[in-house]
Amino acid sequence: MSPGIGLMKRRLETEKQAVALAVSGILKKYEGITQDQIKTLETKYDSDSGDWYVALGFGEKRTVVKMDSVHATISEINEI
Repeated sequence: MSPGIGLMKRRLETEKQAVALAVSGILKKYEGITQDQIKTLETKYDSDSGDWYVALGFGEKRTVVKMDSVHATISEINEI
């Protein structure tokens, strides 16, 4: 029997960790972009679902990266 999500330790505990994972995901998805080109526009933690949302901007593109804080994985990357 495994503990519920509320009892599990989060792997993405801070905003800094969430931004680092989001930037890593963008660098993997979009070739030719360097880390210094990416700007953090906004971050949000949804305590109900345990997800981080990080809005990033680079060049002409804007993206929102959704991450699961318990598993420390990227769920979605959406361009806006």
